[in-house]
Amino acid sequence: MSIITTKDGARIYYKDWGKGQPIVFSHGWPLSSDSWDEQLYFLGSNGFRCIAHDRRGHGRSTQTWDGNDMDTYADDLAALLDTLDVKNAILVGFSTGGGEVARYIGRHGTKRVAKAVLVGAVPPLMLKSAANPGGLPIEAFDGIRAGVLADRSQFFKDLTTPFYGANRPGSKVSQGARDAFWLAGMQCGLKPAYDCIKAFSETDLTEDLKKFDVPTLIIHGDDDQIVPIGASAHLSSTLIKNSTLKVYAGAPHGLSVTHREQFHSDLLAFAKS
Repeated sequence: MSIITTKDGARIYYKDWGKGQPIVFSHGWPLSSDSWDEQLYFLGSNGFRCIAHDRRGHGRSTQTWDGNDMDTYADDLAALLDTLDVKNAILVGFSTGGGEVARYIGRHGTKRVAKAVLVGAVPPLMLKSAANPGGLPIEAFDGIRAGVLADRSQFFKDLTTPFYGANRPGSKVSQGARDAFWLAGMQCGLKPAYDCIKAFSETDLTEDLKKFDVPTLIIHGDDDQIVPIGASAHLSSTLIKNSTLKVYAGAPHGLSVTHREQFHSDLLAFAKS
């Protein structure tokens, strides 16, 4: 297994497929790098080096008691890029991973980064507040915490319904795709899974987005039931200089599965542009 060790001793698993300009993927909660396999294979087959890691607490990485927060996630990403000496990278972040990419650029800059892609991403802030009236109330995230503690296996199975839009007419998401989500979720440690809810919902990434100085593609479904587009992609596109927003009509949060061909086409075009 390919592993790097961070300064606090956490072991971070990663995949490194293909050759060419590097594209580095940050996954969503409570998933792992396996959720990017189709993208790694597609882009790796099209002349790119594709790197994806399991966030600490998730997948095959160390289930740390501490450090399950956006600053540490970003520093772990920095440790990965530094250890592999990645240069001219395209960073791709989905959902929580979009927050990780934003905080990485906010804390570490873009010396190793050529472009960024935010997909169904949580920035700038999911939590509703006086300054962020379009966000979701704290009760929504308290409900997620309660569900994870009470019966996370059933909670993850149920979560696949809004995640992939399986509750919408004409949904074609397979049971296999939903089962894969559950399997990845069950590989995430309970403490890291619980802590990450606060990380993805309460971390204000507004100032991080203002530090983006590379071409950025923002992709979001307008029927995203997990990260509503109004308080996320629409706001991020106004905060990031030189950004392009692509809205997928009718797409759910898990659009990399439900709208895979469109997503692959857009990723490849942006990577080559």
